Amino acid sequence: MHTISEYRDEFIAYLDSMRITKEPRNLYEPITYILGLGGKRLRPVLVLMTAEIFNTDFRKALDAAVAVEVFHNFSLVHDDIMDDAPVRRGKTTVHEKWDINTGILSGDAMLIMAYQLFENYEPNVFRDLAKLFSKTALEVCEGQQYDVDFETRDDVMLPEYLKMIEYKTAVLVAAALKMGAIVAGAPDEAQQQMYNFGLNLGIAFQLQDDYLDVFGDPKTFGKQVGGDIIENKKTYLYLKALNSGSEVIDKELEHLYSIHPKEAEAKINAVRSIFEKTKADQATKTAIADYTAKAFDVLDDMDINPENKELLRQFGENLMNRTV
Repeated sequence: MHTISEYRDEFIAYLDSMRITKEPRNLYEPITYILGLGGKRLRPVLVLMTAEIFNTDFRKALDAAVAVEVFHNFSLVHDDIMDDAPVRRGKTTVHEKWDINTGILSGDAMLIMAYQLFENYEPNVFRDLAKLFSKTALEVCEGQQYDVDFETRDDVMLPEYLKMIEYKTAVLVAAALKMGAIVAGAPDEAQQQMYNFGLNLGIAFQLQDDYLDVFGDPKTFGKQVGGDIIENKKTYLYLKALNSGSEVIDKELEHLYSIHPKEAEAKINAVRSIFEKTKADQATKTAIADYTAKAFDVLDDMDINPENKELLRQFGENLMNRTV
């Protein structure tokens, strides 16, 4: 087995070798730009790692890993347009650097390119990868729509929110793990265990992202801190704070989430203070730990090499304790 950093380095080298320079430049340059902005490369690393866990050369999973990363970045390009986000990974977003139409069209091309990468596999592997990918891609769209709907709803419940982040974020993490198992020809039961492990890990990942959006360091977070507050997104933090038992705090929070001030800093600080006062921040940290523990419970039941289990456990622990 390789280390996580080794998988990441191999993936980046392969991705760089596929750099697109053809015409029309305004279609392909934004794709090269967003894929070159870096990021954690979480999902492609999981594809490669899982393939090797099931005794297959991870290089055989590189095309599937690139497909996952291209799709993930496609979703980011379109999400940033929908959120009117100015920054992604510390750099200007695609639609701000070019324009909205370019962002939409380049994103569409990325989705198609992701599917094309599966054509490099044998028919039975292609079928299983494409079937999983189609299911996952549609669920990601459903999750994004739930996220948009929640912005204008005042009756969002915690179970609804957890379903939304499962679809918007966790299913792609789960699919990444299962894709590695598919490429390796792992048994169906093992494929499903990997998927379940990834699903719980993905929920923990998104909850951590929610937390860092409010309490992260602007120098390392890579996105605009407080972006969810500015957009009035009903995150786990918000929903926990709203159930604090204080009518005064509830009304104050609801008011803050009904306004769009030109200068958002005061709103962000006020909401952050409420999250701390109601201990919503601590409740979110607990939820992150709980979902990570659920992932580890699945991991414990897997019939794989103990050293490989430890590598996956280490990955999950790093995810839970990340600061960026």
